[in-house]
Amino acid sequence: MWSKHPKALPYLFLSEMWERFGYYLMIGIFTLYLKDVEAGFAMTEKEASDLYGTFIALVFLTPFIGGLVADRYFGYKKSIIFGGILMGIGYFMMGIHNITILYVAMTFVILGNGFFKPNISTLLGNFYSKQEYKDKKDEGYNIFYMGINVGAFICNFFGAALQILLGWQYAFMAAGIGMFIGVLVFVLGSKHYQGYDQKKGTQEGDMPFYKIVLFILLPSVIFGIIGWMLKGVTSEVNPDAYIFGSDSTDAFIFACIPVIFFYASLYFKAKPDDKRPIGALLSIFAVVILFWAVFKLNGSALTTWADRYTDRQITGTTEKVFNGLKLAKEVDFKKDSVELYDASFRLQKENGVVKKVVDYPVYFRNVDQEKLPEENSKVSLWATNLSQSINPGWVIILTPLVVAFFTFLRSRKKEPSTPTKIAFGLLISALSVLVMVAAVNAGGNGAEKVSVWWLVANYGVITIGELFLSPMGLSVVSKLSPRNITSLMMGGWFLSTSIGNKLSGVLASLWDTYEDKTDFFWVNFALLMSATVLMFILLKQLNKVMKEKGIN
Repeated sequence: MWSKHPKALPYLFLSEMWERFGYYLMIGIFTLYLKDVEAGFAMTEKEASDLYGTFIALVFLTPFIGGLVADRYFGYKKSIIFGGILMGIGYFMMGIHNITILYVAMTFVILGNGFFKPNISTLLGNFYSKQEYKDKKDEGYNIFYMGINVGAFICNFFGAALQILLGWQYAFMAAGIGMFIGVLVFVLGSKHYQGYDQKKGTQEGDMPFYKIVLFILLPSVIFGIIGWMLKGVTSEVNPDAYIFGSDSTDAFIFACIPVIFFYASLYFKAKPDDKRPIGALLSIFAVVILFWAVFKLNGSALTTWADRYTDRQITGTTEKVFNGLKLAKEVDFKKDSVELYDASFRLQKENGVVKKVVDYPVYFRNVDQEKLPEENSKVSLWATNLSQSINPGWVIILTPLVVAFFTFLRSRKKEPSTPTKIAFGLLISALSVLVMVAAVNAGGNGAEKVSVWWLVANYGVITIGELFLSPMGLSVVSKLSPRNITSLMMGGWFLSTSIGNKLSGVLASLWDTYEDKTDFFWVNFALLMSATVLMFILLKQLNKVMKEKGIN
């Protein structure tokens, strides 16, 4: 596999694998930690989802500035190392149980990712500019993407075991160690980066950095403050008079306005030869926002689904293995229902007679009465954050198949263009939401828990869509971007991810407002189908631009 690709690919693959190990370990436990009443911050579902959405949005907003600084001043290697160190420190700080330190730690991760994420993707793309590797760029990004998901798959097992055995602090420390290993691996591959790490410098027509600070970053801060302070119209459904759902959401959306304006200006000020490629990229950026809005529910609404609506009870050999590896929690049914939850009672009518019924702990409230454990019995439940490994697990399984599929089509000169792959990725992702609609119906809208296989099926389908879209997005940016702003345009890809991530947090914060959970998933389906239709409408023009550039 490696022999047909640049020698730097294994080092970039492993660096990204360990970086994603740290990031996804942290994300896998983040909302669970925020909502933990005893050892966390006892946040509500809405509060945790809102903070999660804002956090992952900002994590993918900073690549805009990180890519620009790398292009002009630092170069890619220095930026990647600097960003990785910042992120590692941030993960370690998250283990300190203090809300102020948590926000400082989040800031370190946000800034660190801004320097790491766009530049390692751009550095990889530089190697495929050589003629001998040009036709393997999509395949190279698919392999690189598998590295991301190897890290994302294994990390949750470490996160679950460390959290159960030692507590949240040690799980966050493991994320930091993973990040530092990633930086070390990257440094070990330094000799292979020579000649591909050259900073572009400021080109003729580029906006000077002081103007970027003056006309983009400063206005973003001012707009964000205005968004935070500005109020909408008070109503029954919006008693706090938020414009977009919460103060943080209002601030984020307002802060994005100057950045979006800057990217639009790149199109209007571009040289004639660069205008159409930049326009094509901006169109793709706009459409994929809706994909990320639904896809990133894996760390919020779908984690809630795994926690509350999925049957996590294990028995027999599975129970022994999971308990031995500390991947499951043993629950004393009587102790949890009486001591920890104070065993309040609710009234229920049965055959016209009012009965007192124990109000069981959250997990057991939607377990069929016949399946409830006996009093004083112990029950093992696999750790909720393990559900975060289902998607990357599918990526590891499916990536070789997808690569082989497109290699087969290429050998017959029938490989679709990169924009066409993205369009079909959106369509397949939309179909995955229908699995969750079926899952809600199977559980009687939350009345009973359903099998984990519903989540496995949902993630399986959306993973195919993801493999058609996400690595192809990185590839198309590398193919179409004007050379002097490649990292900046990679930052634009992550800007669209950022906006989608924030929208994901908004969607997740509305979870409890939907009595019928199928309505929640139908909204997601509608968003993805809208994006699909838009992408297919744009496809003819996008493919035309690709042909003009002499690429597929």
